[in-house]
Amino acid sequence: MIDIKFLREHPDIVRQNIEKKFQQQKLPLVDEVIQLDQEQRQVKQQVEQLRAKRNKASKQIGALFGQGKRQEAEALKNEIAKDADTIEELTQRQRELDRQIREIMLVIPNIIDDSVPIGKDDSENVEVERFGDPAVPDFEVPYHTDIMARFDGIDLDSARRVAGNGFYYLMGDIARLHSAVISYARDFMIDRGFTYCVPPFMIRSDVVTGVMSFAEMEAMMYKIEGEDLYLIGTSEHSMIGKFIDQIIPEQQLPLTFTSYSPCFRKEKGAHGLEERGVYRIHQFEKQEMVVLCKPEDSMMWYDRLWKNTVDLFRSLDIPVRTLECCSGDLADLKVKSVDVEAWSPRQKKYFEVGSCSNLGDAQARRLKIRAAGETGNYLVHTLNNTVVAPPRMLIAFLENNLNADGSVNVPAVLQPYMGGTEKLIPKR
Repeated sequence: MIDIKFLREHPDIVRQNIEKKFQQQKLPLVDEVIQLDQEQRQVKQQVEQLRAKRNKASKQIGALFGQGKRQEAEALKNEIAKDADTIEELTQRQRELDRQIREIMLVIPNIIDDSVPIGKDDSENVEVERFGDPAVPDFEVPYHTDIMARFDGIDLDSARRVAGNGFYYLMGDIARLHSAVISYARDFMIDRGFTYCVPPFMIRSDVVTGVMSFAEMEAMMYKIEGEDLYLIGTSEHSMIGKFIDQIIPEQQLPLTFTSYSPCFRKEKGAHGLEERGVYRIHQFEKQEMVVLCKPEDSMMWYDRLWKNTVDLFRSLDIPVRTLECCSGDLADLKVKSVDVEAWSPRQKKYFEVGSCSNLGDAQARRLKIRAAGETGNYLVHTLNNTVVAPPRMLIAFLENNLNADGSVNVPAVLQPYMGGTEKLIPKR
């Protein structure tokens, strides 16, 4: 959410930003919110004037009674009583205007960074850099669930009977590998100075609307029936919500966390062929990075965050690339975002395994997260990035570490989390 003062003073910049995101249907909202804001300020001024008048009159009434001028005092009291009704009406109108303005401001997209490429959708995202040499082995790489099945490591049929499509059972070596990757990612980030955290897996509606757009909320979140609670789609939601309505001493910044959680997502929309198996699912686990920092430091942290993910994947012998998200592919709260994509030897292309985002002060403004600096309070900047999100990450791992005989190499950094195992041997 952008600052109403910025919109008031720079409406053309806000309109241009909306056009860059190809959301022309939102252009009328700029004029609408300007009109509402003007009325709101006028009403506020009237209320303040009437309250000042009332305070002054209250002192005069006391003086009149002291002077024995009871009739004049009573007349002034009646006038104040009429003003009180007007103040109440105007106050109600001010609250309604505040509500309408906030609803519109929550829909108007954040101002994107000048470096963001302009494009309508993810088909126009721009490759930035590749890390590692993508290779295609001289043997056929099976579909990822077929690889897992050779280890008796997955049961989708039972999961469908228990919970429906989009769920899974992981078992044996594959389940252990899943947990090992999460544990390794946790320690990898701790070694880089991040504080480990396990947050609540449910959050209230005021936190939901503080951390994401309405469109994302509708497409992603599961609501708990009869409760003001939602299952989180990522631990970023809980971690940013942790600081709702808080003032953080500036000397404590930056706050850097690596958080673990299960994640729950509706995943609405059509799913393509490559999204069967465990690629697009309703429940998964993830290790996340979250940063709260000074505004002037957010771009530096943005670069550090996505590099952490690249370094982790390379330590597991997985080639990756970074893909700059274009303007039309950015969620409304984001200033800048880059996807990390892993190489798939079977598909002979890259696919998304993580996303790094700088949200500027949008979440902080919605949730009133401020820092106390020497010259006063200011809104912090928030960033988040995926460390790993198995089981999708397991697809890249299994394909890139698969041998012709069906065995899977375990990179040295992961072996301590697998009981020293150097290679997984299929059962069939």
